[in-house]
Amino acid sequence: MIWAHQFLLEQFLVFTLVLSRVSGLVMTAPIFGTTDVPMQARGLLAVALALLVMPMVWGQSLAPPGNLVNYVVIVGAEVLVGFTLGMAVNTLLAGIQVAANVIGQMSGLQMAEIYNPTSDTTGPVFAQIMFYVTLAVFVLIGGHRKLLGALLDTFVWLPPGLGGMPTGLADATTDLVAQSFILAVRAAAPTMTALLLSQLVLGLIGRTMPQLNINALGFGVNSLVGMGMLALSLGAMVWMFQEQVDSLLETVLDVFHQAASRVPLAGS
Repeated sequence: MIWAHQFLLEQFLVFTLVLSRVSGLVMTAPIFGTTDVPMQARGLLAVALALLVMPMVWGQSLAPPGNLVNYVVIVGAEVLVGFTLGMAVNTLLAGIQVAANVIGQMSGLQMAEIYNPTSDTTGPVFAQIMFYVTLAVFVLIGGHRKLLGALLDTFVWLPPGLGGMPTGLADATTDLVAQSFILAVRAAAPTMTALLLSQLVLGLIGRTMPQLNINALGFGVNSLVGMGMLALSLGAMVWMFQEQVDSLLETVLDVFHQAASRVPLAGS
């Protein structure tokens, strides 16, 4: 009877660690972690996913943390794993929004701002359009399923409470930010080039025909060029984003895969 009580206590401890890792993903990942989804719904989703994951780790032996400080450290490590997966995709989405902000600023449409319910702030129209387009593409390519699959892989490589803090997160974060910046440059380059040429043409017109109000004319021309180039290059932006999703998840999973080599030593 004492053995059964001890076993159930260990499994409850494992469940709290699984819930912590799942919660880190649910609270930060696109689709799951947006403010559009009520907190209660995200909490129920995290509990449901944790219950589905539990059969994978059922029966795992885990030594008691001993005190509250050790338990908080272990929980923090589990939350960090899920948090890293969710924020990795958000970093890529941020790159697209940076590109949209640059396009909006160069085209003169940065002043047109609307309320963004996802972040509970106001933002430029271009950024909102690109965010929702890339979010829709993320769902269409099964990005949410890939995220959950990556989360399940972490439970295979890093059992709850035995993996510790994954090393190499700093290098992986730098790589993710670099990928996001490259994506932003590639996405904004066609429209920025067209707007730059538009500015040069308007400057030449202003020099040859000083009687024209170039400021009033330039605002309309830049807006038209920006919207036209965005419509033409939108497909290329989406294609580049789709390309980067798999590469980004592989970068993060490599960190956890390398950390898996420390699991036997940590559990011994």
